[in-house]
Amino acid sequence: SLDRFLMVWKLKTQCRAYKFVGHVEAVTSVQFSPDGQLLASASQDRTVRLWIPCIHGESSVLKGHTAPVRSVNFSHDGHFLVSASNDKSIKIWSVRHQRLLFTLFQHTHWVRCAKFSPDGRLIASCSEDKSVKIWDTRNKTCIDNFLDYGGFANFVDFNPSGTCIASAGSNHAVKLWDMRMNKLLQHYKGVNCVSFHPSGNYLITASTDGTLKILDLLEGRLIYTLHGHKGPVFSVAFSKGGEKFASGGADAQV
Repeated sequence: SLDRFLMVWKLKTQCRAYKFVGHVEAVTSVQFSPDGQLLASASQDRTVRLWIPCIHGESSVLKGHTAPVRSVNFSHDGHFLVSASNDKSIKIWSVRHQRLLFTLFQHTHWVRCAKFSPDGRLIASCSEDKSVKIWDTRNKTCIDNFLDYGGFANFVDFNPSGTCIASAGSNHAVKLWDMRMNKLLQHYKGVNCVSFHPSGNYLITASTDGTLKILDLLEGRLIYTLHGHKGPVFSVAFSKGGEKFASGGADAQV
């Protein structure tokens, strides 16, 4: 949160389980490791932190970025972490050794988000330079580039099969790109963040109008519009099994 704290909540009781203090500026991104044993956070204080949830207050600090860090994401095996920053770089870290492995440079403006593909071989990134780039983690090069002339993307993610990516941008639109054919598949408006259902058949979007929308990707249609937030919704994510999802908004509510 903007208050510099990380909060972990118990879903059954809807009570706070942990409060983590360490960052000295706003926290911009958080993610649990696949096994749930670690929590990664990114901050405007230019650092990435790794926390052990069961050890209250303990964290390791990963330093290397020279500007605010916008996102963090674990690889699906939990061995690596990717971070994106306003310093125009993407950094890949070893979780076990807690050290920098390599840095990717090619964006010409702030990098908003970076995500691993399901198999960990690729990274998708988006930037205020109005591009979405695909990187090969083995040879550390950019292998594909999608341009969005309508605005810049501030969120990007792979579908569960790794064949498609979704980007949500400054023009409040979500775009679905087919990586095999290198073309735009679908375009929806009014979106800040998206999350694929584990089946890959559905997409949930978080919007500035305070709603969440669930889209059927097979039929290309809207099936649900959900109301609850009292302001823009900035973040949304399905649970691992897809039975639940969580959202966070400007109304300070989860």
